[in-house]
Amino acid sequence: MVKKGQLVFAAAALAGVTQLYTIGGAQAIAALAYGTQTIEKVDKIAGPGNIFVTVAKKLVFGEVGIDMIAGPSELTIICDGKTNPDWIAMDLFSQAEHDEQAQSILIASDAGFLEEVKRSIDRLLPTMSRREIICESMSNRGIFIQVKDLQEAAVVSNLIAPEHLEISVEDPDALLDSIDNAGAIFMGRYSAEALGDYCAGPSHVLPTSGSAKFFSALGVYDFQKRSSIINCSEAGAHILAGTAAAIARDEHLEAHALSAEYRLKRR
Repeated sequence: MVKKGQLVFAAAALAGVTQLYTIGGAQAIAALAYGTQTIEKVDKIAGPGNIFVTVAKKLVFGEVGIDMIAGPSELTIICDGKTNPDWIAMDLFSQAEHDEQAQSILIASDAGFLEEVKRSIDRLLPTMSRREIICESMSNRGIFIQVKDLQEAAVVSNLIAPEHLEISVEDPDALLDSIDNAGAIFMGRYSAEALGDYCAGPSHVLPTSGSAKFFSALGVYDFQKRSSIINCSEAGAHILAGTAAAIARDEHLEAHALSAEYRLKRR
């Protein structure tokens, strides 16, 4: 019989992983960043964690590379008012139950639909096992935004740049081209964000707090490096040296200028 741990090691071996440590928390970040007697120092730390892990990653950045500073978790839903309001309420709950700082936002053009969702929230909240956390999150961080149409909803969503975005409309593909900033986008009424948390497939280490404007989901490219290659021939050096020297002297960096010019002199 193959045990769960053996399956993990087998999968890791296939991925080229040579060492696994069962550690966690802020102390794990310190161990990975600086090394211990039993854990080798690493070059980059990636992956999600609670606020203590996030702060620890921020503190060790520079000693090691990190993927991003992420958290708290957040969800924005654009809805055309035709999705079951109970579904929308539960989607908002699914984000709010992470912790009191999580943010759930609903954007819709139909004021009546926003009221329907509010009634669903009031009715369903008492049934939730984490209702205190949900209530705190929704009361302090939850937002309902009424817009004139779906295009304005896209504009607002791009300003928010949410970690998770549900496009809960009849034709999500028609709106997708208007979305510029989002970590993960869930298309249509049946694409609940909770599926992305566990089994939908794409990376779920995502940018938060508006950083989707300049960050993407964690991927293989986060573990790739690029180097600039400069190969200057003698003719090329003659062409570029004058330009480099002129700029260097304008910056009062004489050695830079001479470094370029010395290669023009014949011995």
